[in-house]
Parts: sequence; C-alpha cells; structure tokens
Amino acid sequence: MPTGRLRQRFRLLGPAFVAAVAYVDPGNVATNVTAGAKHGYALVWVVVLANAMAVIVQYLSAKLGLVTGRSLAGELGLRLPRPLRVVYWIQAEAVVVATDLAEVVGGAVALHLLFTLPLLLGALLTVAVSLVVLRVEDTRGQTALEHVIMSFLGLMAVGFVAGLFVGPPDPGDLVRGLTPSLTGNGSVLLASGIIGATVMPHVIYLHSSLTVGRLEQRGAGLPTRALLSATRADVVAALCVAGLLNLSLLVVAAANLRGASGTDTLQGVHRVIVSELGPGVAMLFAVALLGSGLASTAVGNTAGAEVMRGLIHRRVPRIARRVVTAVPALVVLAGGTEPSKALVLSQVVLSLGIPFALIPLLVLTSRRDVMGPHVNRWGTTAAAGCVAGLVVALNATLVCLTVRG
Repeated sequence: MPTGRLRQRFRLLGPAFVAAVAYVDPGNVATNVTAGAKHGYALVWVVVLANAMAVIVQYLSAKLGLVTGRSLAGELGLRLPRPLRVVYWIQAEAVVVATDLAEVVGGAVALHLLFTLPLLLGALLTVAVSLVVLRVEDTRGQTALEHVIMSFLGLMAVGFVAGLFVGPPDPGDLVRGLTPSLTGNGSVLLASGIIGATVMPHVIYLHSSLTVGRLEQRGAGLPTRALLSATRADVVAALCVAGLLNLSLLVVAAANLRGASGTDTLQGVHRVIVSELGPGVAMLFAVALLGSGLASTAVGNTAGAEVMRGLIHRRVPRIARRVVTAVPALVVLAGGTEPSKALVLSQVVLSLGIPFALIPLLVLTSRRDVMGPHVNRWGTTAAAGCVAGLVVALNATLVCLTVRG
C-alpha cells in the first residue's frame, strides 16, 4: 500500500477510542474491582467475553454511520412518526442523564480521594472541567476531541495497570480464570453486571455519529470498503485497550484484595489499596478514576447532543445541556446519598435503555435497503443477535436482582 494511502488510513483511527472510554467509566471500575476482590480470578472469562461482545456492537454502530452517512439516532429520526420519536428521545435522554450521574459521581469521589474535597464541590469541578473538554471539540473539531480522550485513556492505563507491577498475579490462576464457571449467586450478579454494562446505549448512538464526521473530514478518496476496514482496526484496537484496563482492575483485585472488606465502594477500594499496595498505587488509582470520570462525562454529553439532534432535530447550547444533565448528580450528592448507591441506580437505568439502542442497530444493519452491498453477512447477524439476546437477558436479570435487593 502506498505510504500516502497508509497515512490516510492511520488518520482514520480515533472515533472508537472515544467510545471506548465508556467501557472504563467509574461504574465499570467499581464492578471489576469488586468481582476480583470477592471471587478472585473466577470471572476473568466474563471480562474477556464482554469485550468480544463490545467489539461486535461498536463495529456495527460505526458501520451504520459510515455506510448511511447518518447516526443511529438520525436513522430512527427519519423512520419513526413524531409522537414515537419524542417518546424515544425521552428514554434516550434518561439514559444520558443516568450516564452522567455515574461519571460525575465518579469524578467527585476521585477528587475527594485525592484532595479530600467535599463530594458536592468535586462534582461541580468535574462538570466544569468537562465543559473545557467539550469546548475543545467546538473550537478545534472532532480530531482534537479524540486526541484529548486518548490522552485520558493513557492516564487511566498508567493508574489502573500500576498495581500489576507492585502485586503481580499468579499466571496459572489467571489462565484458569479463562475457563467459564460461576460460584454462587454473588458471582452471577457480578457477571451480569460486567456483561450488562458492556453495551452502553449512549455510546451506540454516539459511535455512529463519530464515523459520519470521520467520513466527511478524513475519508476523502477512500472507498467505503477501505473505510470499513479502517473502522474494524479502530474498534479492535480501542476495545483491546479498554478490555485490558478492565482486566487489569479485576486481576489486581484478585491478586491483592481478595477477601478484603470494604471493596463494595470506591472509597473502600482506595483504602484497601493503600493498605495492601501502598499510597503510591492508591494515588495513581484515584488519578485514573478522575480521568475516567472526566472523559466519560464529556463523551456522554456529546452523545446526548447527537440523540437530540437525530431524533427531534433540535440543538441546545453545550453549557445548557451540561448544566441540565448534571443536576441529578448534584441533587443526589447534596442529599447525602452514598456514591456507590448512585452508581448502582445509574446502571439500572442504563440497563432499561439497552434494548432501545441495540435492537434497532441490529435490525438496520441487517437490512439491504439500508446498507446496500454492505449489509451484514448472516454470520455477523447471528453473532450480533446472540449478543443482543444475552445482553438484554442479563440486564433484565440485573434489574430484577437489584430491585429485590
């Protein structure tokens, strides 16, 4: 391949890394650490399976945007009658708000761990910094946003992987963890949480939009098949990074925090890391958690803007959207709610929104009148159908178990 064409394809990498941030948000951090602390290496296979499923879903989302030139929300906005579009938009916005709740709370907890700031003040600072990140996209474009988000991912990689060097895992136990098994109701609940949280509805909407921008700005001169090839590489690379970070969190907890009390909360995890791995690793963990919250909340806000634009054809100023979606998190923290409970609540709302994003994505990418010659092959449709069925079933299980306490 000529050097110029190779360079152009390399420039197409990036959108999947923005989407990948959602897979290492504060909710996922808490779930993976708890899984390792309570069940050791037993759920390693679940993290690997969840990441493989995420690759399929995010590729289909990106593919829809590249082939049709519209996001998933935009496609639904064209096909649904107005009353249904409004109802659909309301549930999608509820997902965005729930996402923001988790990210802002995670950022607030990180600032509390690092600087002992009150949670409410930490939440306000998280919201303010996310506005700065969003301003980068407004002034310098999508590519600049991708670079910022990738920098956050690099920061998270340092913080979440550091524990592996201080307290390395047992290779044999790690390999045995790849064998599927579940040990009691507790592991079933955590496995449901890991897989259920793998597919984030707001990122499905967003990823298709990001690839539309990439096609318009950086894909000139390349055929659609070449763009799809670059997209597959982008998705695999980005989600390998996210998967390794999630796996590192579980493995560090399995190797060093097994059986420790207090790992059900982020603050408790931090205390245990201080005692077992030292204050240096604990500080890096808190910094990575902060990066996770800041990056994820900026991505969630961008997704919300796309949902509104695609479904009801409206735009609101970034600041207004940022303030409105942050209100629930601020109210929750001002009311004294334990942050981990807020994270659980957000995951339940996200679970309810999964079918509304995942099923239409599968249907649209399987239709020849939508995708033309790039319609899903039968094997892709079958694999995506299995993923959709499993994720929806596990999210329903997670909701039922959470409601039942």
